[in-house]
Amino acid sequence: MGVTRSDLFTEKQNEFSKIAKVFGHPARLAILEYLLKSQTCICGDLVEELGLAQATISQHLKELKNAEIIKGNIEGTSVCYCINEEKWYELKVIFNELFDRYPNPNDCC
Repeated sequence: MGVTRSDLFTEKQNEFSKIAKVFGHPARLAILEYLLKSQTCICGDLVEELGLAQATISQHLKELKNAEIIKGNIEGTSVCYCINEEKWYELKVIFNELFDRYPNPNDCC
């Protein structure tokens, strides 16, 4: 497999690509959907809710946190996670800018 030539692309394209990769795993989407549905910080065990191993969930939470999509606070012996509102709205703008570029379907082949 070749080396990615990120220098050929804009900073915005590289950032978008990194974020898209984070969204590219169904377990991470399930975690985000659960956090969005809960509309609160989750301190409980996501293992029961998602049916995945703790180590697997921890790895996906780490990826989401590294991308700043979620944030976590330590409370006693547990870590509580929630959506990072600032990053969430930033991502919404980035994705909408791309989707809004789609031309009128009637003008396409």
